[in-house]
Amino acid sequence: MPQHHDGDPALLLAPDEVAPVLEVHSDSASPFFFTCDHYGRLIPRALGDLGVSKSELTRHIAWDIGIAGVAERLAKDMGVHLIAQRYSRLVIDCNRPFASPGSIPLISEATEIPGNSGLNGDQIGARQRAIFIPYHARIEQALDARHARGQPTILVSLHSFTPVYAGIARPWHVGTLYQHHAQLPSLLRDALRAEGDLVVGDNEPYAVSDATDYTIPVHAEQRKLVNTGIEIRQDLIADEPGQAQWAERLARILRDIEATLHASKLLAP
Repeated sequence: MPQHHDGDPALLLAPDEVAPVLEVHSDSASPFFFTCDHYGRLIPRALGDLGVSKSELTRHIAWDIGIAGVAERLAKDMGVHLIAQRYSRLVIDCNRPFASPGSIPLISEATEIPGNSGLNGDQIGARQRAIFIPYHARIEQALDARHARGQPTILVSLHSFTPVYAGIARPWHVGTLYQHHAQLPSLLRDALRAEGDLVVGDNEPYAVSDATDYTIPVHAEQRKLVNTGIEIRQDLIADEPGQAQWAERLARILRDIEATLHASKLLAP
């Protein structure tokens, strides 16, 4: 069962615990910039197991299965700046506005999260300050720095999705996600469909919105950056060979798209 933190709520993470932000290639000259909101599934010691069984904490409700391996391989292959978040979405979802019911979920799919029930303002604030705010502050800082040095930015938010949801099989292998800016998602969708072996969703299985998403609306759309979300079906990237295959495929396609965007003079800092 969860242990409620009795000390200063600002100290939700002890000094010896893993930092929420993972970062690679911070000095990258690439126009691409990757985020991974649901990279990890760590839980602060002070919160115990949130009252959730160990087997449940390995499921999609806790993180985006497989996307960590894809994100790291893709960033390494392309030399792209990646900022990822190591703590479980059950502690606080780093792609949900604070006002969203999914920010600190009481139930995820059919699983109740007892450790998220009855939280007071201090306990909620502690999670925001320990995990959500440092992650998004680092993204903001990095994007500010890119803008200051005149470096164009293409923001790509990396996610994965379950093959079956609420008993219904999802046919897509991958989807491109967007809200107001469809240019890059359309290019990516068409390139993925041209591969010939993929069912590609256009704003499927999810669509981006201000009410349900944070990273793309706040960091990309408010800055008018070229952007897309990418959702890969989890059974395709559940193991290392699948992760490597998808990283190679995306790297190849994104390089081609970068050339297209440069040629059309659509990249701006």
